[in-house]
Amino acid sequence: MIVPSTTERGRSMIALVTGASRGIGREVCRQLADRGHTVVAATRSGTGPGVVRLKLDVTSDGDAARAAAEIAGRFGRLDVLVNNAAITYDTWQRAADADLDVVREAAETNLYGPWRLVQAMLPLLRESGHGRIVNVSSEVASLTNMGGGTPAYTATKVALNALTRMLAAELRHDRILVNAVCPGWVATDMGGPGGRPVGDGAAGVVWAATLPDDGPTGGFFRDARPLPW
Repeated sequence: MIVPSTTERGRSMIALVTGASRGIGREVCRQLADRGHTVVAATRSGTGPGVVRLKLDVTSDGDAARAAAEIAGRFGRLDVLVNNAAITYDTWQRAADADLDVVREAAETNLYGPWRLVQAMLPLLRESGHGRIVNVSSEVASLTNMGGGTPAYTATKVALNALTRMLAAELRHDRILVNAVCPGWVATDMGGPGGRPVGDGAAGVVWAATLPDDGPTGGFFRDARPLPW
C-alpha cells in the first residue's frame, strides 16, 4: 500500500511495514499514513481493493533484494522499517517435547526474516539520516518474567530482542534508532478474541517508528514504557 504523504523534516517519510495484510501490521500502516508517511505495506501475496501492495516473503532472500531495489528506485532511501511479520503462536507445545521443525520454521519468519530485511534495507536506512527500525516483539520474550509454553514463538522473540540490542549498538553512529516493541495482547487472528483493540497495540509501534532523533535506542517497550528484558 503506497499512500501519498505530507512532509516531515521538509520531506516525505518513507516507511516499510511487513506483515501488513491484517491485524497490527495493517493498523500500523493506517496510523503512519495518518501521520503523513508514505507507507509501503509488504505482504506475502495479493492486492487489496483500493491499495497497492509490495509482495514480500520475509523468508526469501530474493524477495528482500527485490523489495530493496524497488524502494531504492522509487524513493532512494527508507526512513522506517517495521518488522511486524510473525507466525506460530504455538500454545499446543511445551519446550520439553517441542517439535523442533516447528521452532525452525518459526525462526525463519520471526528472527531471520527481520534480520534479512535489515541487511537488505540498511543502505537505504543509512541514506535517511533519521532511520528507525522497530522489531515487533512480545512480553512473553521477557526473560525476567518468563514461564513455560509457546516455545517456538517465545524463543524466536527472545532472539529478536537480542538482535535488537546488537543492531542498536552497531547502528548508533549511523543515527538509526532500533527498538523492540510489545503491542500487548491484541484482538487479532493470532492473538484471538478478548485482547485490547488493535489500534491501541499498533500505537506503541508507531511511537517507536516516529521517535525524535534524541529518542531511545536498544530498548524494549510497551505503550512507550520500558519493559524488563
